[in-house]
Amino acid sequence: MSTKRTTRTAYGPISEALRARIIEGVYPPGCRMPSESRLSVEFHVARTTLRRALAVLEAEGLCTALTGIGRVVVDTSGEGERKSGPQYLRISDDLRILIGAGELCPGDQLPSEAVLTARYRVSRSTVRQALSHLKVAGLIESVQGKGRFVSSRRP
Repeated sequence: MSTKRTTRTAYGPISEALRARIIEGVYPPGCRMPSESRLSVEFHVARTTLRRALAVLEAEGLCTALTGIGRVVVDTSGEGERKSGPQYLRISDDLRILIGAGELCPGDQLPSEAVLTARYRVSRSTVRQALSHLKVAGLIESVQGKGRFVSSRRP
């Protein structure tokens, strides 16, 4: 058995191609990436292979998966990115980008507190603080017993 590791994988060229598209602006920050099924057809690979390629991009911080929305390109310019400081601001910035890019339209329901808590690996109070921050900015509104929605009234 050989101990030599193969540097070229089946998903390597796919992650390189998608990385190039993100860098070139084919998929700009805040943009929803094509679905896994569409990309697997395009690259002629199984979805598991494609998921490995996407996991590489997520690990590099180029995209993030949002439950119920799909994968979204992250702003790597540093303008909207918060590497330090309160985590609630990072969450509210991410949601603000999705709203500004039109990925979340007026009337759309936001992911639940439980989904955001799991996605960002933070406490429920941190998620509530982020949502409160967006509510004060006039970007979202709460409906008792229904959830939080993108505001139809823009500030």
